[in-house]
Amino acid sequence: MKLGFFAGRKPRAQKALEELTSKYGKTKPEEADTIIVLGGDGTMLRALHTFADYQAPLYGLNLGTLGFLLNHQDLKDDLEKRIEEAKRYTIRPLIMEAVDKSGKKFKELAFNEVSLIRETHNSAKIKIHVNNEVRIKELVCDGVLVSTTVGSTAYNSSAGGPILPLEANILAMTPISAFRPRRWPGALLRNNAKIKFEILHAIERPVSATADSKEARDVKEVKVRESKKISKTILFDPENPLQERVFKEQFFN
Repeated sequence: MKLGFFAGRKPRAQKALEELTSKYGKTKPEEADTIIVLGGDGTMLRALHTFADYQAPLYGLNLGTLGFLLNHQDLKDDLEKRIEEAKRYTIRPLIMEAVDKSGKKFKELAFNEVSLIRETHNSAKIKIHVNNEVRIKELVCDGVLVSTTVGSTAYNSSAGGPILPLEANILAMTPISAFRPRRWPGALLRNNAKIKFEILHAIERPVSATADSKEARDVKEVKVRESKKISKTILFDPENPLQERVFKEQFFN
């Protein structure tokens, strides 16, 4: 089994990298059967972006804090056996296409969420289109986000959005501190929905758009859709699959 490695910068992850490469060798990621991710959820998210065009699945060992997208680490285990027995889960990212007030265009992937956030003390005013229909003429808010199923446990959940079953084939649109319309809880949309956010009064009320960690400032329009061509597979130990982790998040375990 050809193993590639991607490690976080912290000493603990770097030490594990040294131990595992001395035991299993080190293959270039483009030639690897599986890429081992050493770190926390932030490291896994960076790996998803770094290797978005690679065929090899990702298998994470948690050397961070929460490790929602990774497996428990025990460097004494037979890593190749764990990989052979692992369950697979495939993620399709969102594609964010944004245009700023100067006309500059941005295109980024988001495996967790695309979020729009006000840049100043002024609230954002955003018109929301879904499948070419205006659904909210003016959302007055701190922001709004669109989340994938796997990302629904992250920022989306913190903002009060629902945690989505992994097999649901839906996206969560969740407001961030909405003022008008009052008590708007957000919406659940099919994963083939085409979403457009139009920033109203973009100069006086500037808004940034972020796809995971990639930010575009002073946007005037943001389009969001699920990618049909790009996907990444993550491997999980069978005794603690991703589906079970989502259930635990739903029921506060």
